[in-house]
Amino acid sequence: MNSPVTHQAPAARPSASSRRPSLPGPAGARTVRAAVAFSLAALNLRIAVASLSPVLTEVEHDEHLSSFGGGALSTVPVVCFGAFAFLAPRLTRRFGPHHLLWYALLALTGGIVLRSAPGVLALFGGTLVAGAAIAVGNVLMPQLIKHDFAGRAGLMLGCYSLALSGGAALAAGVVVPLESATGWGWRQVLALWAIPSLVAALAWLPELLVPDRRSHDRRSHDRRSPDRRRREPVERGGTDTAAPARRALWRDRTAWAVTLYMGLQSLGYYAILAWLPTLLQDHGMSGGQAGWMLSFSSFPGMAASFAAPWLQQRLRPAFVAPLAAALLCATGFVGLLTSPVSGAYLWMTVLGLGQGVAIGLALGYIVARSPDAHHTGRLSTMAQGTGYLIACLGPLGLGLLHSASGGWSLPVAVLLAVLVAQTVAAFGASRDRHVLASS
Repeated sequence: MNSPVTHQAPAARPSASSRRPSLPGPAGARTVRAAVAFSLAALNLRIAVASLSPVLTEVEHDEHLSSFGGGALSTVPVVCFGAFAFLAPRLTRRFGPHHLLWYALLALTGGIVLRSAPGVLALFGGTLVAGAAIAVGNVLMPQLIKHDFAGRAGLMLGCYSLALSGGAALAAGVVVPLESATGWGWRQVLALWAIPSLVAALAWLPELLVPDRRSHDRRSHDRRSPDRRRREPVERGGTDTAAPARRALWRDRTAWAVTLYMGLQSLGYYAILAWLPTLLQDHGMSGGQAGWMLSFSSFPGMAASFAAPWLQQRLRPAFVAPLAAALLCATGFVGLLTSPVSGAYLWMTVLGLGQGVAIGLALGYIVARSPDAHHTGRLSTMAQGTGYLIACLGPLGLGLLHSASGGWSLPVAVLLAVLVAQTVAAFGASRDRHVLASS
């Protein structure tokens, strides 16, 4: 007699998420590699802009640019940061965020090389290409933090802010010494900054091969029908992954507070980045020393920006951190009016701390005020697109005010007024709530 056959229930099929290779822990080589590649990409998002400021006077002389022309050249990247940011969502849907960041780094490399070619057209054209590439990277970085490093968002925000400040410090500090050491002109020295952007592109390349990265990019590339997109629900503060309605986001007070805070603190930062060396040289400081002071301000800024996510989470009430940042910046601005040369190290330390905290908070608000990666991408586009269009008034406006007044008192006074508006925006941006949350 045959023994009875025992029927066993078929094993459950693994879910799609379990079939994907699991990510290692925080100390795993893959996580560390992704974090390093991300930080290298972030490092290059300010280098192209910061490297120009210390040699701006030479560029104006060689290319026969007026003060307005020099201000316009400094303004082009910031305009690009705003205008091209609005293309990032469409490009992200087309290529996926990980592939798009790689393409942006390659475009940044090409733009830096083109900027160093002879002629005003190449100078402005290369600056435009580099600015457009950075604009896309600016929008992508908070979204990638939310998606790839959700469990370590605070740490990666700190690394992101630190890399931005570090890139600016490196570029501003070594351009003039490189000219002196090599005997090269500004074109050759500026062209060297294509190397770190190319290195960052190579470091990011393995991220395109990771299975879960590829699947995420394929989902971003999904071409759904308009009818299906219309049937998707609109997020109203929960954790659904559907993108929020654009018009609803643009009517949201929290989104506008984040946007204005991003724009106003960026206006002050880029105004100083463009004109601080000129201001100090006008008061008798050498070009090399003036460039060094700009670089020096980034070192306290690096520490402050890295600490900003911690300050955002720990300080209560939440408004204390942005208020402290504004007071530090105001102290630095007043110092530049009263004793710009003799007290330069003190004012640059204080100003660097204030601006470092402000940029760290601005980036942190984009992530903290959005409940998921889709919202982060939308809010990042709005905040950085509109914010940098506001910020572009800084370099150009300071140049115009300086030319009109013949001094620096009026331009710095306007920067103090901007700090007041920035502080008002911080009231809404620092509130602990998500965009599109029900009232």
